[in-house]
Amino acid sequence: MPLFIDVPAPVPGATGQALADAHSRDPEIQNGAGVEYQRYWFSPETRRVFSLVGAPSAQAAAEVHRRSHGLTADEIIEVVEGS
Repeated sequence: MPLFIDVPAPVPGATGQALADAHSRDPEIQNGAGVEYQRYWFSPETRRVFSLVGAPSAQAAAEVHRRSHGLTADEIIEVVEGS
């Protein structure tokens, strides 16, 4: 399955806990879409979140976040896992 990095704009007022709560809703939506949000990273300094997701397409990955919590990415980049 292709891997993507989901890169949103800064989220004003974002906190680590608020983002954990938002991402905790992904599994409820992703299973029926063939999508698996695997990890995410939060930069408190820039208020940006980066998510690693396995999905059949960038559009499928975006749809899960839109339906789960409404936070959408400015860019979704296909990546290949390396060392």
